[in-house]
Amino acid sequence: MLLLHGSGPGTTGAGAWSATATALAGRVRCIAPDQAGFGHSPLPHGSRGGLQVWTERAAALMDELGATAYSVVGHSMGGAVALALAAALPERVTRAVAVSTMGAPGAPLSPDLDALWGAPPGPHGARDMLGRLLHDPALVTDAAVAARAEAMEAGKDSFAALFPPPRERWVDDLTLSPTILAAIRAPVLLVHGARDRVTPLAESALPLLDHVPDVRLHVFGRCGHVPAVEHPGELRRLLLDFLT
Repeated sequence: MLLLHGSGPGTTGAGAWSATATALAGRVRCIAPDQAGFGHSPLPHGSRGGLQVWTERAAALMDELGATAYSVVGHSMGGAVALALAAALPERVTRAVAVSTMGAPGAPLSPDLDALWGAPPGPHGARDMLGRLLHDPALVTDAAVAARAEAMEAGKDSFAALFPPPRERWVDDLTLSPTILAAIRAPVLLVHGARDRVTPLAESALPLLDHVPDVRLHVFGRCGHVPAVEHPGELRRLLLDFLT
């Protein structure tokens, strides 16, 4: 199972998916890379990233690992990459899960996503960012803020090149056309939080039901943009049921 993280400053494959991968160990082999421009994966020379780069890098990684058939799970930006990968490689991607996904035709840049991409490194930016990502304010603890601030500081130089304003163009880049979505042959599971302010349910997940051929949607109440944090056990059970 290929696990693709989202686009917040300081995000890495391990930071986004380590708890999920650990919980699924022994049941599923999990691959959770840093996407280009995040963590320890540099951008290609002269590149600002983008859907094509991230999709090609994901495919190349799985080729390098010798994986001829695999499922893919993506969160937010990673959800758009997961769907693009499923459309591009129908003979390899067996199932796809898009969590709090971007990529729906017509989805605008939300104020919270704009603020998230522009969050300054440091404790203040980290606290504001987590407050936008999570529905339950009790999860925005001092420890969580400190960990996010440290990750933001470590990745600030590479992240600065990824989503400079005007940021609507980056949402446009991650938008999948109806033709691409119709080309997906794998079964697709959409997972979304009812209180997601970053990629709102009505603009991000619901429109995909009209475009993806084999699709189903699971909505968590009392949940923001990160079901893996707010409903971790239920999300893992959903993944196992769907993928196995």
